[in-house]
Amino acid sequence: MNENQNTHVMQELSSEKTELRREVGLFGGISVLAGIMIGSGIFYIGGIVLQRSGMSLGLALLVWLVGGLVTLMSGICYAELGAMMPKAGGSYVYLREAYGERTAFMSGFSNFILGSSGSNAALAVAFSAAIASMLPSSAFAGSELMQKALAIAMIALLTVINIFGVKLGSTVQNIFMVLKMLPIFLILVCGLFMGTESPSLSIIPASNPSLFQILGMIAFGVVATMWAYEGWTNLNGIAEEIKHPKKNLPLAIIISIIGVTVLYVLFNYAVYRVLPYDTIVSMIDAGNYYLGTEAANRLFGNAGGLIVGAAMILAIFNSLNGCVMVFPRTYYAMARDGAFFKGMAKLHPTYKTPVNALIVSGLVSIALVCTRNLSQLTSLVAFCAMVFNGLTFYAVIRLRKKYPTMDRPYKVWGYPVMIFVICLIMIGLMANTFIEDPITSIIGFAVPAVGLVLYELVFKKSREAVVNAENAEYEEEN
Repeated sequence: MNENQNTHVMQELSSEKTELRREVGLFGGISVLAGIMIGSGIFYIGGIVLQRSGMSLGLALLVWLVGGLVTLMSGICYAELGAMMPKAGGSYVYLREAYGERTAFMSGFSNFILGSSGSNAALAVAFSAAIASMLPSSAFAGSELMQKALAIAMIALLTVINIFGVKLGSTVQNIFMVLKMLPIFLILVCGLFMGTESPSLSIIPASNPSLFQILGMIAFGVVATMWAYEGWTNLNGIAEEIKHPKKNLPLAIIISIIGVTVLYVLFNYAVYRVLPYDTIVSMIDAGNYYLGTEAANRLFGNAGGLIVGAAMILAIFNSLNGCVMVFPRTYYAMARDGAFFKGMAKLHPTYKTPVNALIVSGLVSIALVCTRNLSQLTSLVAFCAMVFNGLTFYAVIRLRKKYPTMDRPYKVWGYPVMIFVICLIMIGLMANTFIEDPITSIIGFAVPAVGLVLYELVFKKSREAVVNAENAEYEEEN
C-alpha cells in the first residue's frame, strides 16, 4: 500500500460517517456497558473471591480493586482503538487492520458460532433458571423444556425490539439498568448503614502466609473477579451508533469500569457489615457462595429472597438485551467488507438496523439454547474471549507502528509495559483453561480453524473484490 492509499485508509477508519444512526449518547453507552457487566454474579462471586483470598476480608476487597484496575487497563486499550476507529464491529475491525483479513474473520466467525451467540444463549438460559429458582414448587421449575422455551422466547423478543431501532433497544437498556440497580443499591445502602458488624480489614490472612503466597492469592482471586467484570469489550461493537464516539466511547468505557469497580467493592463491604465473620466462613465451607442473598435475608427477612431474585432477573435481562443489541454489528461489519454472507450487510429501510444480522444471530443463539447447558455455554464463551482479547490488546502496539500519525484521542496508560502484562495474563488464563478443561480448549481452537478454511473457500474472493473496488474508487477520485 502506497503512502497516499495509507492516508486514505486512515481517513476512512477515523471518519464518523455512517449509514447507521448515531442515537446512543453517553448515558446510553454507560447503560449498555455497565448493564452487560453487572449480572447475577454480584451476589455470589464475592464468596469465591474471599475463599481465594484466604478468608481475609481486607485482602478480598483489595483483590476486587486490583481486578477492577486490570479491567480498566484492558478497557483503555479498547478506548484507544475505538476512539481512533469508530466503526461497527469492534475488535473485528482492529484485528483486521492489525493482523489482516484471516485473523479478523476467524475472530468474527468464532464469535458467531461460539462467543457472542453463546453469551446470548447462556444469559437466556440463566434468565429462565433465575425465574425457576423463585418458583421452586411450580411446574415451570421442574420442566427443562419450559425453561428452554422461555429462553428462546426472550431471545426472539429482544431481537424484534432491537430491529425497531438502536434507540428503542438503548431505551429498554436504560430502563432496565435503572430498575436492576434499585434492589442492588437497596441492599448496599441498608447494609452499610444498618449492618452491625465491624469487619476486620487486615490484608493478612489468619494463616499468616508469606508475601509470595499473598501475591499468589491476589492473582488467583483476580481471576475470579474477571467473571464479574466480563462484558466491558462490548460497547465498541456499536461505535457507529454512538454520538460523538471519539469522546463518548472512551468516556463510557472508563466511567462504566470505574463505576462497576466501586459498586463491587462497596457491595462486598456492605455484606461484611451485615454477616458475622463466622457465618461467612461456615457458608463458604459448605459451598454456599451466595453471601449477597444471605445478607438480603438478614436485612429484609422473607422479602430478602424476593429482592435478590428480582435483582438477578432484571440484571440478566439487562445483560441479554445489551448483548442482543451489540453482537450482530460485527457480522454486519464483516458482510459490509465482503467477508461474510452478503445479506448480513442489509440495513432495515426504516430503522437503519442490521436486520438480517440480528435475525441470524438470534437463530444461532436459539440453536445453542437447544443443544447446550449453561455450564457448557459459559466455558465456550470464556475461552473464545481469552484468545481474541489477547490479540486485540497486542493490536494496540501493531497499529501504533502501522498508523503512527492517526489521531488517538485516548491512549493506553503505561504503554507498552501494561499491554505486555495484560497479554501475559490472557496467556496464563488460556493455559489454565487448557489444563482444567481440554475439550473446551480444543473446541475453542477448532472453530477458528474451521473459520479459516471457510474464509479461503467461500469469502476470500468476495473480500478481495470489495478491496479492489475500494482501491479503484480511490484511484478514480485522485
